[in-house]
Amino acid sequence: MSFFSLARLGFAGLLAMAPALAHAESVEQFPSGPLTIVVPFAPGGSNDTLARLVGRDLEKKWRQPVVIDNRTGAGGNLGGLAVARSEPDGYNLVMASIGTHAVNPFLYKNMPYDAVKDFEPVTLVAKVDLVVVVHPSLPIKSVQELIDYSKKNPGKLNYASGGNGSSQHLATELFKHLTGADMTHVPYKGSGNAIADLLGGQVPVMIADMPIVAPHIKEGKLRALAVGSAQRSAAIDVPTLQEAGVKGYEAYAWYGLFARGGTPRPIVDKLQTEIAAILHDPRNQTFLRDLGAVPSGNTPDEFAAFQKSEIDKWGEIVKPLGMTLD
Repeated sequence: MSFFSLARLGFAGLLAMAPALAHAESVEQFPSGPLTIVVPFAPGGSNDTLARLVGRDLEKKWRQPVVIDNRTGAGGNLGGLAVARSEPDGYNLVMASIGTHAVNPFLYKNMPYDAVKDFEPVTLVAKVDLVVVVHPSLPIKSVQELIDYSKKNPGKLNYASGGNGSSQHLATELFKHLTGADMTHVPYKGSGNAIADLLGGQVPVMIADMPIVAPHIKEGKLRALAVGSAQRSAAIDVPTLQEAGVKGYEAYAWYGLFARGGTPRPIVDKLQTEIAAILHDPRNQTFLRDLGAVPSGNTPDEFAAFQKSEIDKWGEIVKPLGMTLD
């Protein structure tokens, strides 16, 4: 091969490497430009609230814009796909949920991404209490009354969720499975839209994320019956579903940040360190706990182990329910 042929090959190789070189930067330089946090659901839900809290404080720390990009559709899969297809440089994160990164692989036959292989876990942001709420117009003041009412009115009682495969959807289907309650699912494009109709009485029941309904409960606009976690919530004084007679019930929502798979570990670690500091800030801790959220900030390895445990747990629950969404 001639010198000129080798030179042409070398130049072509440099051109092929140009995109990677353009994005290569040391951990000390990161971030040198705007970051994006993709929220796979509409504004107004818990993952949106958490993303905006993290984004606000990252902007203050790094003096770089943090864009919150709400991408709805396919039970959160479209938002997840946006990050799975992004550059592996740490500038695009997804505020994932139990649906997008644990349950959807069991619900959708044609997933557009691999919830494990296509992402790098950064940190669990928070676990969130789920609470059974009803519109005050319903003559229901306990979990048993809800079960009885649904059975006496088969096919007439609708329940809302933030979308197919969302934590609210799964939590309610688990409730139906354990109690025989007869309720029809009405999926929305995000919890914020569901809560709007719940407050308006268009749909009367929801197992909702505590942070987005706690203020309405305290104002008397919604009636809380029980929480889904194993322990009572610090946000409101109601029993757990197990205490209310639903044996073996435990469900909560969780939200965490993932980067694109292949993102350099030093970048992932830097993101985790800064986000954990935000979540450990006493003011943010108080704010989140008052809303019924338990902030985390664990390490990437701990978050990866948590994700695996959630995939295993919900796989065993979803499969017997026979739920599919495509």
